[in-house]
Amino acid sequence: MTINNQITWPEFEKVEIRTGTIVAAEAFPEARKPAYKLTIDFGDLGIKRTSAQLTNLYSVDELVGKQVVAVVNFPPKQIATFMSECLILGAVADDGSVTLLQTERPTQNGLRIA
Repeated sequence: MTINNQITWPEFEKVEIRTGTIVAAEAFPEARKPAYKLTIDFGDLGIKRTSAQLTNLYSVDELVGKQVVAVVNFPPKQIATFMSECLILGAVADDGSVTLLQTERPTQNGLRIA
């Protein structure tokens, strides 16, 4: 596999990827594809909400308390009836299932990924 869309280091430095802990999760029946509404605590950066298509591998109950990695400096995006404020990161399989990216050990919420 070849990577065609190379970016420069200064471009990468603009992306704010941070650690956060999911504090609430609920079904999102209005979404076009099966998804959850997540509320994530990013420490000093505050609380942000996002929609995530994680229903293949995760239940609402197992998501709460999970520390995740997300991009926090995208502009808000309207998804159906919901305003998404960050992008949770995961590995996407061919069948569309998403495995969340997580830190190897618990960290302080809001730490930058570099």
